[in-house]
Amino acid sequence: MTLHETAFSIFSGGSSFTPDFARTLEKNGCGTLVREETTTLQINVGKLCNQACHHCHVEAGPKRPEIMRREVAERVLEVLAASPSITTVDITGGAPELNANFALLVRESGRLGRHVIDRCNLTVLLEPGQEHLAEFLAQHEVEIIASLPCYTAKNVDQQRGQGVFEKSIRVLRLLNQLGYGVPDSRLQLNLIYNPLGASLPPAQGKLEEDYKKHLQENFGIQFHRLFTLTNMPIKRFADYLAQSGKHESYMSLLVNHFNPGTVTKLMCRALVSVGWDGKLYDCDFNQMLDIEMGVQTGQPPTIWDFPSFSGLAGNRIATGSHCFGCTAGAGSSCGGSLA
Repeated sequence: MTLHETAFSIFSGGSSFTPDFARTLEKNGCGTLVREETTTLQINVGKLCNQACHHCHVEAGPKRPEIMRREVAERVLEVLAASPSITTVDITGGAPELNANFALLVRESGRLGRHVIDRCNLTVLLEPGQEHLAEFLAQHEVEIIASLPCYTAKNVDQQRGQGVFEKSIRVLRLLNQLGYGVPDSRLQLNLIYNPLGASLPPAQGKLEEDYKKHLQENFGIQFHRLFTLTNMPIKRFADYLAQSGKHESYMSLLVNHFNPGTVTKLMCRALVSVGWDGKLYDCDFNQMLDIEMGVQTGQPPTIWDFPSFSGLAGNRIATGSHCFGCTAGAGSSCGGSLA
């Protein structure tokens, strides 16, 4: 059965039918999705954000009360210290910088010798009280992965809010002045693109060339890499799909473009995602759907259940229909395309 025929059989039964990701893996000879050694700890410090983007899979916003407490952050650092296989700490949100424990997580992770990533929406650096944030990030050599879904104001503002593009440009210029994004600089500045609507991202390499040319020529801005992400059919983007009558066609698009070549490179294989309340998941998308980590503990696993994240290899990874978003076309992950 071809991929197209598989998708047709899935969706011919009506839009309420949920495509079976595990079955698709089996049909394509990929076997069961299992963990490798954990090398990345992704910390979602909560849903508080200064923006409320239309595509946000976290449904973050200025009024969200879900915020990581100090005791959770300190426990995360304890387990990190006991997990030598983890080389990267990836801090996300919401706007992670708005959490009172953000600086603690950055400093202590760096002190433990881990590479730290801040998933930044850029405009948060202009918020009251964040005047020294850019310098703090540079001082600790934090890699910035920043959302900029287009290099034109119209498309960015449509997705992220009025005036966001102009603010983003201001912040990118500030970061360039500090050395971020400059060729051969240790201060890594990478951008993220995601489609405006219900389509797959274009080729990452070619789009990166377009971004670099446009941002340099029009704004004098430099950056290192562009990562393309597929919009996940969950939370706000799922609401948009339902309201516009595009949910079935979008899911069909993802299933039809399932790429077995992406499976061995999926980020969930080597990542543990910890939520604002200390619960553990196989990825940030599973976290937003409350699909607990695929390890058998008899109860929802939390940061207090593990003295270390070393030794998780071989455990089953929890999956769902949204996983087609990571395996469609060139694939999608927190580090961009997979193929």
